Amino acid sequence: MSNMNRLLGGAPGSVLVKLIFLSLLVGAFMAFLDITPFALVEGIYNWLRSLLGLSLDTVVEIGRWIAYGAIIVVPLWLIARIFGRH
Repeated sequence: MSNMNRLLGGAPGSVLVKLIFLSLLVGAFMAFLDITPFALVEGIYNWLRSLLGLSLDTVVEIGRWIAYGAIIVVPLWLIARIFGRH
């Protein structure tokens, strides 16, 4: 198995088709619920902000860092789980 196939979890063409199909399903589901990625992140951020209170600036900043990191980490984790070895 080539390095590219090992990195992607399969042949590039088939991985691309799977990602497009999965993106279509998730996008359709989110459109059905009238949710945008930005609104989702903003909603989570606002919920955390209200939970922690406005006076806790440091905790709010850490929550923002977690949200920013999750925007990158969660999709990468999901892709790794989908294409990971079983």
